[in-house]
Amino acid sequence: MSFDLTGKVAVVTGGSRGIGRSVVETFIRQGAAVRYCHAGDAARAADLDGAMSEVGGDCRGRECDVSDETAVQAFFDAVRDEFPFVDILVNCAGIGGDQPFGTITVADWDRMIGVHLRGTFLATRQVFDGMVARGYGRIINFSSQLAYKGGPHLAHYCAAKAGIVGFTRALSYEGAPHGVLVNAIAPGPVETELLMALSDGWRSMKKAQLPIGRFGQPGEIAPAVLLLASEAGSYFVGQTLSPNGGDVML
Repeated sequence: MSFDLTGKVAVVTGGSRGIGRSVVETFIRQGAAVRYCHAGDAARAADLDGAMSEVGGDCRGRECDVSDETAVQAFFDAVRDEFPFVDILVNCAGIGGDQPFGTITVADWDRMIGVHLRGTFLATRQVFDGMVARGYGRIINFSSQLAYKGGPHLAHYCAAKAGIVGFTRALSYEGAPHGVLVNAIAPGPVETELLMALSDGWRSMKKAQLPIGRFGQPGEIAPAVLLLASEAGSYFVGQTLSPNGGDVML
């Protein structure tokens, strides 16, 4: 089975940095045209677009807060102005931050749920019906190993990521009969800005728990996304792959 994405159109949310950027780069190397969104990261988006253009890639980023329905509509309208359909959607946008439960405000909770779970819903809603109508699609949602394990001071984050696992499983029943495969990735701690937003104490505690003894790199997660996006992953339905350094063993 092939990992080649030549001729495919992919959309990646949160694609300007971290794991999302690695996914964009991986997809470009495999021949896909990629459109991605970012939130307030124009300089790095321009750098990514330039770097991918130099290797002959069709890559372009656009500002979009995935929790904002109007912004998501505008982003996907712009994608549809260029392409008649989207083959692959990767919901990778995310935020971090650890807080004791007693300090989490309603605004904190809503923002965390909004970016992760609401954002996944809003973006998926933009492409799902079209994929079903065409009889083909790949949707990959980003959860976290903490959806299974939980973690101190991360009640809002863990709740959002667990919701994404449930959303993935439920939607896969609706998509698979029509050739639309919905799966998820639940990475362990990876050296990104999201991880660095957590406290030094939390990161030290987490590293000590990992059998592999280190945090992951974005490039170690992207191959799992490529598997699910390509024909090599054609028998994965409603699954959550978890490259996590042994933090959770399912």
